[in-house]
Amino acid sequence: MADLTAPAEEKRFVTAALLIIGNEILSGRTKDANLPYLAEQLGALGVRLAEARVVSDVEAEIVASVNTLRGRYDYVFTTGGIGPTHDDITAASVAKAFGVAHELNAEAVALLESHYEPGQLNDARLRMATIPVGATLVENPVSKAPGFRIGNVFVMAGVPKIMQAMFDGIAPTLIGGLPMRSRTVTCGLPEGTLAGPLGAIQDRHRDIDIGSYPYFRAGRFGVSVVLRGSGAARLDGAAEEVAAAIRELGAEPEVDGGGSSPSSDLL
Repeated sequence: MADLTAPAEEKRFVTAALLIIGNEILSGRTKDANLPYLAEQLGALGVRLAEARVVSDVEAEIVASVNTLRGRYDYVFTTGGIGPTHDDITAASVAKAFGVAHELNAEAVALLESHYEPGQLNDARLRMATIPVGATLVENPVSKAPGFRIGNVFVMAGVPKIMQAMFDGIAPTLIGGLPMRSRTVTCGLPEGTLAGPLGAIQDRHRDIDIGSYPYFRAGRFGVSVVLRGSGAARLDGAAEEVAAAIRELGAEPEVDGGGSSPSSDLL
């Protein structure tokens, strides 16, 4: 993990993981929208999302994943499983992962009392105010039921609108590392044609992530090569090598300064 207290010039990459919790995601009933949002937002802060996992609403799976990820990455974000129903077990599972008690939090109770009409804060809703001892609350400006932070783990709602509002409050507290830059080189060659030269370029630039994303448009195959790294000069040089390789293969490359890769169709 990176030294988050180091001066800017000494920092390396700061990494994060996302743990998506919920049977509804694994069943396909709910489509996750939080992963792309967090990846983009974290990247802008100089935090690289290095791993994402999806686990079911099973305590042992959540505990094991939290403990693995929090030891491997600078930050861990979880989404889902902090609502009022019986299958919302994320808070209790995270408490178990940290080896602490899980109990009603007075501040969280007060937030819910301010949100619900008298008599509406029943036992089920009070579950949303039960968090690990020692955790600090993550504000929820949408529906008041808070998330929380314990150690390097941030626990947030699964509903995208609420998760995004929670993350807006978290973002200023995060310490980023070296910013990740990207270049995209697109051409009308099949991915397999470019595979050999691309592998050689990757071998020469081990500090740069080079991804190949094939597509099929207007009856023709093509590929977008996305290069990601922290050094602008190194990144530009590697992108030019990719462009040169494409020209040698008889195609004309298009180079842009970044952005996400297009949806890919497998060859």
